[in-house]
This record gives sequence, C-alpha cells and structure tokens, in this order.
Amino acid sequence: MKEIYISGISKWAPGLADDENLWNSWLSGDASIEQTKESPKLEYTDPLFRRRLSQITKMTVHVIHKLLETTNISKETKLVFISLRGEIEREFTINKGIIEDGMILPAGFSLSVFNTPVSSATLAFGLKGGYSVLYPSENDFKQAFEAAVAPVLAGTEKEIIVIYADELVPEVYGDKRPAENIPLAYSFVVSSQKKDNSIAVEDFSNVGKSPVEFLRFLLK
Repeated sequence: MKEIYISGISKWAPGLADDENLWNSWLSGDASIEQTKESPKLEYTDPLFRRRLSQITKMTVHVIHKLLETTNISKETKLVFISLRGEIEREFTINKGIIEDGMILPAGFSLSVFNTPVSSATLAFGLKGGYSVLYPSENDFKQAFEAAVAPVLAGTEKEIIVIYADELVPEVYGDKRPAENIPLAYSFVVSSQKKDNSIAVEDFSNVGKSPVEFLRFLLK
C-alpha cells in the first residue's frame, strides 16, 4: 500500500489542555484525561461566536486553530471530521424536547447536527477547502481513518486535514454510556510527501479501533 505521512498533530482534552508536560505524563500513565465538561476558552474568537458552542465544537475549533498556527497548511486544504457520537448532549436535549413538548426549537437544532464542530471551525478561520464528515460503523475508528485518507492514497489530494473529536457522554445515558467515555479532540495533516518530523503510516496496523490508542501511537 502507498505510504502516507502524518504531521502537525494538535490535541486537547480536559485535565491536559495544551500542557505538553501533562500530555507526556499521560503517555507514561502518570496523568489522565478528566471525564468532565471542561472545554477550551477560545479567547481568540468572537465572544458571540463561542458563547453557545458545545464541548465537542469548542475542542474541534481549538485543535484546528492550533494546527493552523503551527503549520503552513493552506486554508484551501480539505478537512475530514471524524466522530463516534457527534453533538450527543445537544441531541439528547432535542429528543427530550420532542418527547416532552412535541417540538424542536430552530436555534437548538442548528447547533445539534453532526457537522456543527467542523463547520464552526471553517467559519471561525475562513477555511475554504470544504469538508467531509464521517461516522464510523460500529464505532470503528480505523474504518473512518481509512476513508478519510483515501483521497491522499488515490492521489486526488496531496494533503488533507483530519480531525477527530468526541465529547463527554452525559450521565443521563446511564449504562448506555460507552466504556471509553473520554472527551478528546485532535487534528493532523495527512500528506503524500514526507515532511520534517512526519510519521509514516503504511499498513494501518497501528490505527486500531480506538481513537485514543491511535493518538498514543502518534505521540510516541
């Protein structure tokens, strides 16, 4: 299989935030991602823009911002957004409103759709390359990753930006909450050309089903 290269890794999670020392401690097992609703402050965005954003959207906006700030990636580059659950807390609120009130408020619905996180980032930073969103079958991150990087493997794109994000699943879901209920977002550039400090991926054996474990592979 054709080799691809990953670079520009940006990440954020509650309890670790942007602290590289804490992320290194997480890799060694001495720190953990907190299961809280904490989210980035997004102080570089307009207050009215960020006021109503969810945890998953704020994390997505932040990791894309970090990637743009630390790489020379063009704002014309295509994005692919991967999530196992999307705006799950807003979806619960929408469903609750349908059951109890028999109606959906337009303002709530507009921010509950699956593409809200990545579309919000494109608006915030004037990104013009367009985006795709992927929900992997049976929560298999590897399937989504393979689909995401297909344009680079096929040669139709020289590079793309890939983003993964999931927020904390609310306690109201009870025993239906996933075992890996970890609020986390990260982004990276996938290229057909080797770059400084890039990671080569050839056979996808290190991707796996878990987005958390794939991040561990990238950071190690």
